[in-house]
Amino acid sequence: MKNLVLIILASFLLNACSKNDDNNDNEYLTDINFDTGTAINTNFPQYNSLQFPGNHAVINGFGLSGIVVYYSGSSYSAFELSDPNHIYQSCSALTVSGVLATCSCDDENVYDILTGQPNGSTTGQYGLKPYFVEVTGNIIRVYNN
Repeated sequence: MKNLVLIILASFLLNACSKNDDNNDNEYLTDINFDTGTAINTNFPQYNSLQFPGNHAVINGFGLSGIVVYYSGSSYSAFELSDPNHIYQSCSALTVSGVLATCSCDDENVYDILTGQPNGSTTGQYGLKPYFVEVTGNIIRVYNN
């Protein structure tokens, strides 16, 4: 009986810490499910730079306005390229230059693609929406499901 109670308790705790609890509280960005699968292969010329620290790649066709993948040298991170502090609209799509992502709306919010955090005089409470990253050999899988 004691083992049954422990199993039920463990099961409850594991389900309470679901991976889908990632930043779902943002009122501006809808939570869209996607999976890049094997699309991001660092053997492909357009993603080859992701083999080297300090580089990033913008991948369109996933997320709301595309995603940015950054390689720090020890790990990969991926973020949504829609300004998290605006209602989704054409000007809220972020443009990446160096390690900064900027929206073209009047307030020109800026975010750091290394950390996802707002930079400088960015208005609003949210940082960039992070996505899950899994690396297997030369394949970088980014997903949100």
